[in-house]
Amino acid sequence: MIEFTQKEIDFLEKNEACRIATSLNDVPHVTPVTYYYENGFFYIATDYNTKKYSNLKKNKNVAITVDIYLAEKHKAVIIQGAAEFIERGSDFKRLYDIFYKKFSWVKEMPWKEGEAPFVKIIPRKKTSWGLS
Repeated sequence: MIEFTQKEIDFLEKNEACRIATSLNDVPHVTPVTYYYENGFFYIATDYNTKKYSNLKKNKNVAITVDIYLAEKHKAVIIQGAAEFIERGSDFKRLYDIFYKKFSWVKEMPWKEGEAPFVKIIPRKKTSWGLS
């Protein structure tokens, strides 16, 4: 498992937006999403009818970047890893409760088990800068 420094963890916990990159047949696809970071893993929500979901069903390799650009103070954590889907059960319910409390868009557009999955991103490699 990838180990994050305390500064990386603090940065990841303070932010909630990232970009996720998926690919299918050598065609990349990048989307901005909100995420939740917990214990070395990243979680996002998606819909079944998205390009992101379709790509991840066929190719579990994924990359995300969490970054803030300020002139001469750019900070970022970039992750390469693998994706798993969480569609039902206690993990789904726990994540849904967290997302519901954390993100206003979930309250505006609620969903139930089987209507949209969570994606768990398991880091395999990381790079970061500007967090010293």
